[in-house]
Amino acid sequence: MTGWLIFFFALFLASLGYASYKSYSKNRSSDDFMLAGSNIGTILGFLTFSAALFSAFTFMGMPDFFRIHGVGAWIFLGLSDALMVFFLIWFGYKLRKRASEVGYKGVAGFIQSCFRNKWAGYLIFLSSFLFLIPYVAIQIRGISIFLNAAFPDLIPYWGWSAILVVIMLIYSEIGGLKAIMYSDAIQGVILLVVIWIIGVTCLNMAGGLDSALEKVAESNAGLLSLPGPKGLFSSPFLIASAIAIVMIPVSQPQFTTRLVVMKNLKSVHKMAYAVGIFAILVILPTAFIGLYGAVQYPESSTADFLSAALLFDQANPVAALAVVGLFAACLSTTNAQIFALGTELRSLLSGSDKRNMRITQLAILVFSLIVLVFSTYMSDELVLLARVSFAGTSMIAPVVLGAVLFKNPPKSLLIVSAIALAYFVLSLLELVPAGFAGLPTDAAMYCILIPVTAILMIAHHFTQKTTHDA
Repeated sequence: MTGWLIFFFALFLASLGYASYKSYSKNRSSDDFMLAGSNIGTILGFLTFSAALFSAFTFMGMPDFFRIHGVGAWIFLGLSDALMVFFLIWFGYKLRKRASEVGYKGVAGFIQSCFRNKWAGYLIFLSSFLFLIPYVAIQIRGISIFLNAAFPDLIPYWGWSAILVVIMLIYSEIGGLKAIMYSDAIQGVILLVVIWIIGVTCLNMAGGLDSALEKVAESNAGLLSLPGPKGLFSSPFLIASAIAIVMIPVSQPQFTTRLVVMKNLKSVHKMAYAVGIFAILVILPTAFIGLYGAVQYPESSTADFLSAALLFDQANPVAALAVVGLFAACLSTTNAQIFALGTELRSLLSGSDKRNMRITQLAILVFSLIVLVFSTYMSDELVLLARVSFAGTSMIAPVVLGAVLFKNPPKSLLIVSAIALAYFVLSLLELVPAGFAGLPTDAAMYCILIPVTAILMIAHHFTQKTTHDA
């Protein structure tokens, strides 16, 4: 397999080098570097959005999630992503319209301008920092688990993480957001091809779909129904998960920015439809791999199952392509999210363009080192950790929605989101009860946050209307 690995890695690294070369410009402005010139077409936009959305946690986490918790994983992610596509069409229109009025250099700066309040921008940046850093660490953790299990005597676990971070830094510092988008496009194509090859192969090794389902029904019937053998997929869990995932374009800046930098609104709409199709295509084969795991490796650890299903049980070319595909997926997503944090910081800075660029590039380095440290302390529950990130950032969704809906958004939304974010973080630290009224924390917070936000927005709408009429 070594020869195939060298071949595929050489192709991948050569494509990254070409993309960074095409993206590099000696005299580029910070807008060119951070926002890719705001002229992204449909195909590149769809691939970069999809690749950032479906990453190493999809490739590795979802098969393991199916294996352990059952078919409810499809409802958890597949249905939620479909709902998000419909929301994208409306939100993309409102966001771009508002961004054209106040300008856009990042979500934090955009919110700061809309609310005319510096603390609003700081709240957005804090939320992004608190939950994107662990999310990026999940990606690095996932690929390091796989590579360390696949090549246990080659280099230490932390060595894989360090290599990934170094490549990520070099690539993003040279090419900026445009280069990251090209990397996303490459990764998206690799991910889709590899996961289908492995999915079909695993399904055949399990004896076909009907045979696999029969074997699972005999050994662990709970995997084929809700709420799953461990009771995870309860109604509150699924509803809260759907809300958190639908809010991803609002609350996760790497996605919000991708909506703004698209060439026009028509491109955004086409991109949204394509993302929906991609979501179905990329999640379905993870179910096949998960079924295979439930049949062949029901008691294995995450690392043992993934290294077997994705590597050792595959033909050498497929196994080598899987390694490269996973590496590409991890690199693409970590690049996008670390760079997004840099974009958020830069949007809050004032001063010369050159000075802001230096500070931003230094910040990206610091964020990367923090991620490297965090990745050594993450657990192996990749999907559940990703869900925590989605839920945490969704606590500030009222602020972003208020900014795109109103010319003078109500300041009360800042207070509501700040309290919700603080409680969610404190619950993770076990300083306050994790959930109440029999509901998990995120579901309980949504039961409060959604109606309170709706009341504040409706009241503000009529107050503004009355004031204007007067």
